[in-house]
Amino acid sequence: MQPSGVITITTDFGHKGPFVGVMKGVILQRFCQAKVIDLTHEIPAQWPPEAGFWVRRSYRYFPSGSVHVAIVDPGVGTERDILIVEYDHHYFMAPDNGLLGRMLDHADGALIFRLDLGALERLGIPTPSNTFHGRDIFAPIAAELAAGKTTPVSIGVATDTWVPAWIDEPVTGAGRVTGSIITVDAFGNLISNIDAVLLETFSDPVVHLAGQQIPVLTTYGNVQPGERLALINSFGVVEVAVAENNAAETLGVERGAPIEIRERDPA
Repeated sequence: MQPSGVITITTDFGHKGPFVGVMKGVILQRFCQAKVIDLTHEIPAQWPPEAGFWVRRSYRYFPSGSVHVAIVDPGVGTERDILIVEYDHHYFMAPDNGLLGRMLDHADGALIFRLDLGALERLGIPTPSNTFHGRDIFAPIAAELAAGKTTPVSIGVATDTWVPAWIDEPVTGAGRVTGSIITVDAFGNLISNIDAVLLETFSDPVVHLAGQQIPVLTTYGNVQPGERLALINSFGVVEVAVAENNAAETLGVERGAPIEIRERDPA
């Protein structure tokens, strides 16, 4: 695979403190031509499902040969593994804690490796700290991959197992689909893991959430301010919103909540 020099970073670090900046500094020390992109650093603390959700749905907007680093790592410093994956002409690197689990479930042809920690010395990477593997392991290895100076097969051990995703896949049945709210965006919109393709057989779908029945429409402007709606958002999944308001607060719903879609009951 021809590296593009692009590295995306997804974390739960936020922007308070130097952590993201220091990771970028380590990358640029090793590969000063790297193009480092912040995908998001606003993942809720210690919530890998959201990081995996966004990486899986965003990577295709970047050039082939990009390296996607995702760090939501409650087990940092323990014996948890680090995965390096080559899939669809991209590299992915994340702790093996379920973050990449859902993507790997559907990644036919992916080459999956567990990082061989012995490779750190071969790459001139000092002994890592127990609390900041983003700086000490992920950043330098991402730089080496992006620069074409190493490959997953050179620094990893092949595997066909990984920690499963924390959130179950949507379940389909007769006239219904059940899924989960994965994240709440900056506007308070509730974003689910239900893909648009799962609604193709519905003629008049209605979302059932928090005791409410919410129509599936095409865009926010189809309702008046304060009214509730669901729609297929720009990432191809069902989202619940309150026009010009905060759906999470209005409905009292948080990430992880169940959501169901059914055919509208006959009048």
